[in-house]
Order: sequence, then structure tokens, then C-alpha cells
Amino acid sequence: MPLSMTQGPLLLRAWEEGDAEQLAQVIGENIDHLRPFLPWIAQEPVSADARRTLIAKWASDAASGGDDVCGVFLDGMIVGGSGLHHRLGPGGLEIGYWVHKKYVRRGIATTAARLLTDSAFTRPDIDRVEIHHDVANVASSGVPKALGYILIGTEPRPVQAPAETGVHCIWRVTRAEWTASGP
Repeated sequence: MPLSMTQGPLLLRAWEEGDAEQLAQVIGENIDHLRPFLPWIAQEPVSADARRTLIAKWASDAASGGDDVCGVFLDGMIVGGSGLHHRLGPGGLEIGYWVHKKYVRRGIATTAARLLTDSAFTRPDIDRVEIHHDVANVASSGVPKALGYILIGTEPRPVQAPAETGVHCIWRVTRAEWTASGP
């Protein structure tokens, strides 16, 4: 079943092919905002057909146990994107997120990450969830801090986006820590 969760007026759900045009518009409005830290933005803009193909691939991947890539909606409008990614190996999922520049500092990424953390821990095989970001991406560090994730260290990573330093912060919460904190 495709991912779908709400908290208040915020809806996280799997992208649908019908979202392609609005998503293209939102990404277009945010290229300069997203470019500093998101490597995938270098591929933008993509054609409507390519975007629909990508959304269909995300749905297929999720249906076969792969990543859950979802949109973040407020009153029916796309205000960001997020997802649970299988980048950590067995027992772990990584959360990624981005927020439309007009909606930053409103708790949207934090709410999305909270919902995704809850969702991750409904899976019996998941014992930890992580959030990674470049050390220069100070805004992204606020999300794991607000949710009680623990900074477990930094590691070198190849620079993939213009503002990256090549040092990534790794934040982690375990199932036991999340359950005990009850956020």
C-alpha cells in the first residue's frame, strides 16, 4: 500500500503521476533554493514525460520493498518532498527531505521526518533511522535536533552539490530511543 500519513493540515503521501505538472512547477520555483545541497537538482528541469516515468519508478520501487519517496502537501499544494531510503543496510532507513522556499521555518520538514520515523518503526526489521546532511547545511540540522536524534558523528563524503563541504553529519535514533521519547 502506498505511503500516506497526515498530521494536522500536512499530508505526506506517495507521489502520483498526476502530481507531475505541479511538482515541475514547484521544483522550477525552487531550483536556486535547492541547488546548494541537493545533487539531484542538477538534473532539472526534466520533461513532463520523464517526471511521470520517475514517479512511476518510485511507485514500483516502493511496491517491491524499495525506497518510499513522497510529496509533502499543505492544503493540496506541494510544499516539499521527503522519503525513507534504504541506504544504510539491514535494519536501517535514512530520511531525506526538502521544503519549498516559501514554507521554510514552519516545521514542515520536522513534521515530515517525525511521521516518517514513526512509519519506519512500524516495520519489524528496522531498528534505527538516520538523517544525514552536509555540515554546512545548518538548516537541515534543526530537524534531527528537534526530534531527539543523536549526532553520532561526521564522515567524509564526495562533494556532490555546490555548497557541500564534503563532511556529512550523521544523526541517529534507535527504535528504543524513539519509543522512550514518545515524540
